[in-house]
Amino acid sequence: MPRVVHFEIYADELARATKFYSEVFGWDMHKWDGPDDYWLAITGREGEAGIDGAITGRPEFGFTGVNFIDVASVDDFITKIQANGGTLVRPKIAIPEVGYSAVCNDTEGNPIGLFQVDPNAT
Repeated sequence: MPRVVHFEIYADELARATKFYSEVFGWDMHKWDGPDDYWLAITGREGEAGIDGAITGRPEFGFTGVNFIDVASVDDFITKIQANGGTLVRPKIAIPEVGYSAVCNDTEGNPIGLFQVDPNAT
């Protein structure tokens, strides 16, 4: 069964947002070696309940964040979502040496992130 494995919080000012979450919740923030505006948020110790995520630039006005669900195939789940009344918001992209992701909306307009692990992604 697919599960939520990652979250993204969108911010207009990354320094302000990363400082806020670090100071309020004690999250450990690390700049990722990928995109310039992507900060990984470590929210707890390995083995504890919960998931880690990231804070990144707001892709579009009004976007507040998205949860990413681990799926076997991003392409298959885009098809399933569209067949059931959802829409594709951000097409599938490769995250080199990590996997693939896409963002869809459910029937109510809520974002759904899809994530497929694939260390061979380029």
